[in-house]
Amino acid sequence: MIPAPKDAGEARDQPWDRETFIERLREEGAARYHDLHPFHVAMHEGRLSREELGRWVLNRYYYQTRIPIKDSLILSKSEDPAFRRSWMRRIHDHDGESPGRGGLCEWLRLAEAVGLDGGEVASCRQVLPGVRFACDAYVNLVRESSLVVAVASSLTELFAPDLMSQRIIAWERHYPFVDPAGLEYFRGRVPRARHDSEEAVAFVVAHAQTRQTQEACVAALIRKTEILWHLLDCVSHRPPAPGPKTSATRST
Repeated sequence: MIPAPKDAGEARDQPWDRETFIERLREEGAARYHDLHPFHVAMHEGRLSREELGRWVLNRYYYQTRIPIKDSLILSKSEDPAFRRSWMRRIHDHDGESPGRGGLCEWLRLAEAVGLDGGEVASCRQVLPGVRFACDAYVNLVRESSLVVAVASSLTELFAPDLMSQRIIAWERHYPFVDPAGLEYFRGRVPRARHDSEEAVAFVVAHAQTRQTQEACVAALIRKTEILWHLLDCVSHRPPAPGPKTSATRST
């Protein structure tokens, strides 16, 4: 008697091995990362106007403010003091260990370097509604996910060092009106993102033990790339000029 073939679903239930899992994360992330977005391509080719560059800096700042919030949520999910001590560094990187330091302050210096008012950028009053929605969706994704899936959503950091390196070169070449001192955030993120992504990958691989959890981690990374892509969709479409609202005249 010929033995019956194994249920195809059985193989699908088996966890990926370490190399396959990491490759799946890298492939999905690289194929969807926002360095491929037309706005980023135009930025790196020097085709953005001063106004377009400033609009991106202003709106992207809101995303920067969400990062320490999502990292605080990740901290709250862990019972491991060693993990919390290590992950706490990310909050310090953005909020700074004292006033006037950290990634958020560096981003405001970038805003001033492109000609914006730092105080107005920090107020987030001019952030586009779609950008606000996308960034808040990232916080909600982390809030609603398990610890390992929440960490996996941060793995866009795998691709950030190359993007930051390209951005520095492009800005220095194509946008000479930007004070080079304002690019410090990008320079600092190259080594930090490399270290952070290695740490996060190691954690995800070690703690995603089932195929279901592994697939949830991949899905979270994909969702994060979609959020970043949507942010650029919003910024790349020029908002209408402000003006008084009009209403149709009613006949009486």
